[in-house]
Amino acid sequence: MDDERPDVLTIGWLAHRTGLSVRTLRFWSDEGAVPPVARSASGYRLYDAGSVARVELVRTLRELGLGLDEVCRVLSGRTTVAEVADAHVAALDAQIRSLEVSRAVLSTVATRGSTAEETALMNRLARLSAAERKQVVDEFKEEVFGGLDVEPRVRDRFRAYSVDLPDDPAPGQVDAWIELAELVRDPGFRARLRTWMELNTPVPGQGRPPGASIWWARQVVQTVASARKCGVAPEGPEAVGMLSELFGGTDRAAVLRSLEAGIEAGAERYRMLVARVRGQDASPDATEELEWLARALRTADRV
Repeated sequence: MDDERPDVLTIGWLAHRTGLSVRTLRFWSDEGAVPPVARSASGYRLYDAGSVARVELVRTLRELGLGLDEVCRVLSGRTTVAEVADAHVAALDAQIRSLEVSRAVLSTVATRGSTAEETALMNRLARLSAAERKQVVDEFKEEVFGGLDVEPRVRDRFRAYSVDLPDDPAPGQVDAWIELAELVRDPGFRARLRTWMELNTPVPGQGRPPGASIWWARQVVQTVASARKCGVAPEGPEAVGMLSELFGGTDRAAVLRSLEAGIEAGAERYRMLVARVRGQDASPDATEELEWLARALRTADRV
């Protein structure tokens, strides 16, 4: 305190009252956030009780992430705390989303044991804009679905097909998108899935392809799951009887071709990834059931 003016504080006493360093207070003072109320005869800065309150406000705004220039604009009345806070909420939301993406990428890298090159690719895929993600999916749709001879309602469904992250994705959705984007950009996967689609998509004026029921009706998978749970072997007589119940007089060779194409394409993994990106609940991965069914069909074909 100044002995000649007991109502004012030196910068040292202001530091003592507020718990901040003299260096910080001097910097804030130089920037105009906490200007001195007067100067002593020796030229030292002097502050008062209002300065203490002003320091506390500046400290609060700084802890909330405001820059000192923004603090000065608020204190001078050129803007309001509410206006600045609104802008910072938007900025923080963007930072949070970016951090969540970073966490998801690093989690995937740690799980896979990825190389530096793979890590760079995953990071690029995770940070694609909405328009860039749409382009990836559109190119995939054109190669897999484009030109298929299908009924108008089916074609409309293909055109409306979309897969994208929400505005605020969970880490698991980002992780699924990374894997899905890698998958749908793979020419080999596109070719395999196209073959699978050709074998399973209804053609105008014709009935459903023989193998389509495996993929479009989960009843087949549930029946196989029950058989496996009961210990039925795919090479045994019980499996042969089950195939008769499931497919009757259907062309089983065509069913097997459809089934093997889907397994080779990884259709179940693709289905699961799409559901995860969309944040939807999906039925369990049925790859093991489908492989069991393929073995049963091959055995029955040889009998």
